[in-house]
Amino acid sequence: MASPTDLPDDNTAPGGETDDQGLRPVPTEWGPASGVGSLPGTDPVEALRLVTGELPDFPHLPELPDRGAGADLIGRTAALLVDLFVDLTPAGWRLVSRPGADLRRAQEMLARDLDALFEVAERYTGPFKLQIAGPWTLAAGLERTRGDRAVVDPGARRDLAQSLAEGIAAHVADVSARVPGAHVVVQLDEPSVPAVLQGGLPTISGFGKLPAVEATVVEEQLTDLVGRVPAPVVVHCCAQRAPLDLFRAAGVEGLSFDLGLVQDLDAVGTAVEAGTHLLVGVVPGTDTTLPPAKATASRLSAWWRELGFPAEQLHTAVTLTPACGLAGASPAYARTAMAHVREAAKYLLPE
Repeated sequence: MASPTDLPDDNTAPGGETDDQGLRPVPTEWGPASGVGSLPGTDPVEALRLVTGELPDFPHLPELPDRGAGADLIGRTAALLVDLFVDLTPAGWRLVSRPGADLRRAQEMLARDLDALFEVAERYTGPFKLQIAGPWTLAAGLERTRGDRAVVDPGARRDLAQSLAEGIAAHVADVSARVPGAHVVVQLDEPSVPAVLQGGLPTISGFGKLPAVEATVVEEQLTDLVGRVPAPVVVHCCAQRAPLDLFRAAGVEGLSFDLGLVQDLDAVGTAVEAGTHLLVGVVPGTDTTLPPAKATASRLSAWWRELGFPAEQLHTAVTLTPACGLAGASPAYARTAMAHVREAAKYLLPE
């Protein structure tokens, strides 16, 4: 298991943005508790008020897939692409040669989210998280105009990743313009990466599986995109067998995962020793009866001791979150889950 190491004495990590003159790195800010991304409901103003109220030290821009096509992970991310276009088919999103009504709807919903952000959080100061499908999950979720998923085509993957990097940069700028005090963190959602690596993605027909992609190829493309994003990057993967070592090697500053699914403690320990921040999912994303917040904190503390790190470093090394998005939860549970991680984080502070 990993050996103890010196970590920052506040919720910051090495790297991050540069100062106004671009001369030195500014440490990334991390709040004690945050969300993963999606929420139930359709009103972006109401959702933002909920997030900023329950997670005041590290809110995020909510995703509301209940609004329909274009508010889902793939459609919402496709709305950010530069010079690439998508349309909706019965089988899902597909790359096309010109923009249509489906893409415009996705772009309009994203624009309404940014208007809501200005209305609710214009004066907010501190870390603020955006969630976007990562390049491999996006390529796995988009069908080529002719053929199978874009993930099987190296040229399509490259074009998508470059377009996505440009789109993320523009999105970060749009959010920063509306909330000047926000220190933006970008979360790349990569639930499809384990299946990409293991050859587990079904073909469009559903009768076969796509070939696996080599880990070195996955890492190289992710590394390239992370290097192009003008903000600290977190990779979120709440699937089983999340390749934490690969994500860390790609240069991300944070890893987001479901505590109940991560079994490779050596990979977690290596990440902590490297200064990688952990966003740890500690409550389910769907309705259930939650234990007392103190019990959740005790569970995390026991896990931290198993990793072999000093207890006093825990509160600076982790941010507590739900295990996954809360779109499938009831509104009442979504509020309860966010309040729970906020309260549990307080028990991690040194006495």
